[in-house]
Amino acid sequence: MTNGARIVVDPDSGVAPWRQVHDQLVHLIRVAELPIGGRLPPIRQLARDLGLSAGTVARVYRELENTGVLHTARRNGTVVAAIPAADMDAATALSRAAAAYTDVARGIGATESDAVQAVRLAFARTDPS
Repeated sequence: MTNGARIVVDPDSGVAPWRQVHDQLVHLIRVAELPIGGRLPPIRQLARDLGLSAGTVARVYRELENTGVLHTARRNGTVVAAIPAADMDAATALSRAAAAYTDVARGIGATESDAVQAVRLAFARTDPS
């Protein structure tokens, strides 16, 4: 793991190994020992290091990908994509989403006015009233 972060699986804990790995990864991400953009080891390597089956580690990665915490791309491997949403208050989550949106808007050459207008239109289309 990066930055000296370690995962330990205790077979006598009564908690399923995949859950132990999952919870420890979430904790390491939450406390920024695994920062956003940080690479995780390949499934087979982590499984070998922990003495688990590759399927067990694959399940953890898949679960965390499904919630948006991890992202896997062949060339870049598996990286931390986000802090678990349950660990953020609404203001923090909104601030992070705004920063990500701003990066995309700038990347496509949009002005601040264009970006704000796009948000207003999106709100208008999804207005529940």
